[in-house]
Amino acid sequence: MAITDIPILSMLRTRLSWHQERQRVLAENVANANTTGFRPRDLVQPKFTQTGVAAATPATTIALARTESSHIAGAGLGASSFRSEIKGNYEIRPAGNAVSLEDEMMKVATNQMDYQAATAVYSHSLNLMKIAMGRR
Repeated sequence: MAITDIPILSMLRTRLSWHQERQRVLAENVANANTTGFRPRDLVQPKFTQTGVAAATPATTIALARTESSHIAGAGLGASSFRSEIKGNYEIRPAGNAVSLEDEMMKVATNQMDYQAATAVYSHSLNLMKIAMGRR
């Protein structure tokens, strides 16, 4: 069995290439921040199933615990899911541009952290296979 036939590694490679492509799209959004009439774009996240590619289950929701009555309750933290995506809420400037540099830079930072996490999982998986084969 080839390493490319292992489903988890195939999914991780798909995820890594998605993050690379998303970085390109986000950089394009930032580069066009002053272009008249430009609307920012983003990629839809890849979805995985048992066979390798399709629908992912939503992330488990977690609610914050209030241990004191004076604590402020978190707003909307328990309602978020893996597939949520806000579209069409643009602050359009008089020139017709809808790029928010703050939003784009937040997406870039999140994308970078997710890419690093996927890279770490991929490397760790390869190291575990090397140990299993006795080549460590």
